[in-house]
Amino acid sequence: MASNYQRTLQLAELIKKKSFFLLGPRATGKSTLIRTQLSDARVYDLLDADVFARLARRPQLLGEESEDDGRVVVIDEVQKLPSVLDEVHRLIEKRRLRFVLTGSSARKLKHGGANLLAGRAWQAALFPLTSQEIPKFDLLTYLNRGGLPGIYPSLDYGEELASYVNFYLREEIQSEALVRRIDQFARFLDVMAISNGEELSYQGLASDAGVPVRTLQSYVQILEDTLLGFLIPALGSTKKRKAITRPKFFLFDVGVVGSLTERGEIRPKSELFGRAFEHFLFLELRAYLAYRRRSERLQYWRSTSGFEVDCVVGDRLALEFKSSSLVSERDMKGLGALREEGIVKEFAVVSLDPTFRTVNGTKVFPWKKFLSELWADRLF
Repeated sequence: MASNYQRTLQLAELIKKKSFFLLGPRATGKSTLIRTQLSDARVYDLLDADVFARLARRPQLLGEESEDDGRVVVIDEVQKLPSVLDEVHRLIEKRRLRFVLTGSSARKLKHGGANLLAGRAWQAALFPLTSQEIPKFDLLTYLNRGGLPGIYPSLDYGEELASYVNFYLREEIQSEALVRRIDQFARFLDVMAISNGEELSYQGLASDAGVPVRTLQSYVQILEDTLLGFLIPALGSTKKRKAITRPKFFLFDVGVVGSLTERGEIRPKSELFGRAFEHFLFLELRAYLAYRRRSERLQYWRSTSGFEVDCVVGDRLALEFKSSSLVSERDMKGLGALREEGIVKEFAVVSLDPTFRTVNGTKVFPWKKFLSELWADRLF
């Protein structure tokens, strides 16, 4: 079923320009994407014990088995054998071979002294499915199931998500030697899921998780390095109003958050719906900027006096996310306060409103229209 999705990330276009690392959490569909879009590539799957053993003994096999015929060479799960990157480096330099290097964790590469190819390879990320990649997309289904390609279409999505959480997010993180104590990391994950989308207070979260602050900070870094979570920094450059500086933190998939928190079914008009709706829109924006290779930064803004804007995209667009079907001026107070700072060009609300309208210069988008405009490259 997962192979039926038409993914936005175009590997063939990227590899024409340069070799690249393709990173993303397990089960986001990296191997399927390789098979679909680079069907002629020579693939070395390091999860295959025989392949791993052969390359570990003789990395030169990469060059010896590759002809100068223009075929792309794929090394799947490259973090399993970082030493092979020295040979990749040599082959890019000497023979101009093109490589796609996939992995679910950049941590071993970044912190293990691996050869990161010194600018000879770009980095691309693959995320869970977006709204544009799912035929007949249904918002409520997505908020409950999330976007992992093997889980979204499953009627047993609850059990599938629980299995994913227990096997990968807990056990496999330990098997990769990223954490020493899986019980601590499991408590940390639960706390991060409960506080998903909230401002990150290391002291408070460390207390809730029962770990030292430095341990919690290292765990947050692990989630970032494995693309299992991401920080949304605070916009601190406002002059008229003092701003909060703590970042917010989101996990990589809305369904995974639901499983970790055991929050049950999300229903329309509930508080859970509003939180998941905001999370979903952040995931869409993050994927859009990454897939389009845009440089705009996602931030949020909150003044110490209580004004808040959910998302600021570079200096281009300030956004409020409202799970309301009738947005009013009261919902735009934060946008109005930020407008007075004169640092953002456009202002909009994304909501459940049925029709597009403009209120005092602020655009009010139905969520479907907003995403349609976003993915059609008409917002920036």
